[in-house]
Amino acid sequence: MSTNKPKANGNQLSKAAYKAELERLQVELVAMQQWAISSGARILVIFEGRDAAGKGGAIKRVMQYLNPRSARVVALPTPSEKEKGQWYFQRYIERLPAAGEIVLMDRSWYNRAGVEHVLGYCTQNEYERFLHQVPILERLLVEDGITLLKYWFSISDQEQQKRFKSRLKDPMRRWKLSDTDMLSITKWEDYSRAKDDMFNVTDIPEAPWWTVEGDVKKSARLNAISHFLSQIPYQTIEPKKVSLPERPTASDYERPARELYKYVPDHAADLTHK
Repeated sequence: MSTNKPKANGNQLSKAAYKAELERLQVELVAMQQWAISSGARILVIFEGRDAAGKGGAIKRVMQYLNPRSARVVALPTPSEKEKGQWYFQRYIERLPAAGEIVLMDRSWYNRAGVEHVLGYCTQNEYERFLHQVPILERLLVEDGITLLKYWFSISDQEQQKRFKSRLKDPMRRWKLSDTDMLSITKWEDYSRAKDDMFNVTDIPEAPWWTVEGDVKKSARLNAISHFLSQIPYQTIEPKKVSLPERPTASDYERPARELYKYVPDHAADLTHK
């Protein structure tokens, strides 16, 4: 196994500085979304990379304050039997953004060049066909006006091992560890070669890969969001002024007795006595 030393970028970032910059960027994300809705822009962002490299955390921070009616995450499960009989890209194309939408893909069609290829879930012919077709597809998407961004989250083997171990002890994140994750340890170099081969073919001028150094989670999130915003030519749209109306005085309405309804038990009140 190769040994990659964790990078020191962002180690000195304070909690206060991180929170302040994240909030500033999230305000900009909301402004960017309002511009996308108004302009009819179609934005597709692909998040790929090593297991435990921080893709999910970055996606969560991007989505946190966006309007879910026009921003969504696509994280597809293993294809069904019907989907296996379709053109490989078909189930992804069905989920591309429409006018005014932002779509974040938590893994994408690049599964075929990574886990499927490394673990033998696809044939060599299917793999080679994918590498031939994907640059063509992505050029067509960009030509049609979709803004396509591709982020690769990189992580050292030591940091990945550390995060896997922390998940073992955390009941809220234990579900993130799968058999496939374990294979990412023993097949580290196979995945490295697969990634290099994928980049050689799919790092195209129309849709280049952008690498996010992921050993420092907070820095990775800020760097990814800041770059994402820099790639969108949005303008801040001033919201319409809203005036809250005066609440009218109740006249002939009488609220029914509380006893007529069922209320959720006050669990929180029990905690005040502990």
